[in-house]
Amino acid sequence: MNRLFLPLILLAAGLATPLGATDRPNVLMIALDDLNDWIEPLGGHPQVQTPHMDRLAARGTTFANAHCQTPLCNSSRTSLMTGRRPGTTGIYALAPWFRSVPNLADLETLPQTFKKAGYRTGTAGKIYHVYPPEKYRAAEFDEYGPPNTFGPFPEEKFVDTPAPHPLVDWGVFPETDAEQQDYIIATWGVEKLLAEKDQDSETPFFYAVGFGRPHVPCYASQHWFDLYPEETLQLPPVLRGDREDTPRASWHLHWKLPEPRLDYLEADDQWVNLVRSYLASISFVDAQVGRLLDALEASGKADNTIVVLWSDHGWHLGEKRITGKNTLWDRSTRVPLIFAGPEIEHGHVTSPAELLDIYPTLVELARLEGPEGLEGHSLTPQLADADAPRPWPAITTHNASNNTVRTEDWRYIRYADGSEELYYMAEDPHEWHNLADDPVHAAKKAELVRWIPPYNAPPAPFSRARLLEYQDTRVFWEGTEILPTDPIPEIEEGI
Repeated sequence: MNRLFLPLILLAAGLATPLGATDRPNVLMIALDDLNDWIEPLGGHPQVQTPHMDRLAARGTTFANAHCQTPLCNSSRTSLMTGRRPGTTGIYALAPWFRSVPNLADLETLPQTFKKAGYRTGTAGKIYHVYPPEKYRAAEFDEYGPPNTFGPFPEEKFVDTPAPHPLVDWGVFPETDAEQQDYIIATWGVEKLLAEKDQDSETPFFYAVGFGRPHVPCYASQHWFDLYPEETLQLPPVLRGDREDTPRASWHLHWKLPEPRLDYLEADDQWVNLVRSYLASISFVDAQVGRLLDALEASGKADNTIVVLWSDHGWHLGEKRITGKNTLWDRSTRVPLIFAGPEIEHGHVTSPAELLDIYPTLVELARLEGPEGLEGHSLTPQLADADAPRPWPAITTHNASNNTVRTEDWRYIRYADGSEELYYMAEDPHEWHNLADDPVHAAKKAELVRWIPPYNAPPAPFSRARLLEYQDTRVFWEGTEILPTDPIPEIEEGI
């Protein structure tokens, strides 16, 4: 074969030829914490103001139907960074750190793939749930900036919630943006990007910057609250009696948590305050995203830098009678996912996508070789054409054997005890009407059931915090048995 034609044949076959270091794109990864679809590109709240995420979306591709693999920080981020589903690793809870599990210790992570390819890597804030233990850090990233702390904190909490926790709070604080840890994290990213302007090295960079907001405590300075006047604030739509057609197993997923129920918010007149605080926190962290984007432009490297922005999972603000995450509904699983950069078209994709897809997508865009065993699917076809077909649904798992399947128009949930939910999202976007027992939809349900993972690994050793376990017919929440007659905390037992 004439070697002059080999590169063209490889490209035609979709097998890109390896690039030299100077040809490879840089990567800027921006992560948000507990951010649901309340951003302008997704339209989750009609009043939210996120101009910087909006301008990122305007020059890239927004995945409007993207979902996390598990609605909890540690497990979601472990899944994204390792490219494995929680049902594969057994990482379902807030602990353990995955490398402390013997059969997971040698997994190659996303930053390691780029490090191995010669990229300069650095991180700040919350990318993993917390920074890796000291002995693992050098293997993950070359450089570490300021960590996430969710700080600063007032001398006393503003809100007395039923299950006291130092993070579950909201209100106007601190006086200036510069006091916030997220501002400090953004400053590290800004300085790293501006330094690239004078960087002599031809080696590309992979920088991962993770922010703590809008995770509680939902603190922001007054000027962010001013964007959302209390007298005109719109609360999320809720249906009274919404959970009368959902199984008791749905409560098991968030049985007893520090995040309060809607009943408390209404009884203590805190619902408006929390929604306003969450929106203010979103606009504050959007401004930090804007600072990074401005620095990238000023660095002169924007044209050769892939930017990917994501959140680890969503957050309820009264919907389904709860606040927080830990559910298999859209409010908890649907997340922002935006790509922008070279060879990425402007588009709005409505077919399902998963956070699990970020790893293989970045590998393909940088024309690297990823490890075997990645369970996501590259999104590069959709980055070139938003209407490109995608045969896979999004699958979310929350603790072993609680799984949901999300397509463009449908959601199916099956809990560990076999109980089910089915929603026609095209007509019921709030998931108010469970159709699982309606024989009219039996064929659709059977079609979705085939996507439920046939096996979920048991919880990894040393799993703890927000861990739900089924042992035969017995149910255990964080090690304590839930009896069939136990009242639902803060609902049936009162506040």
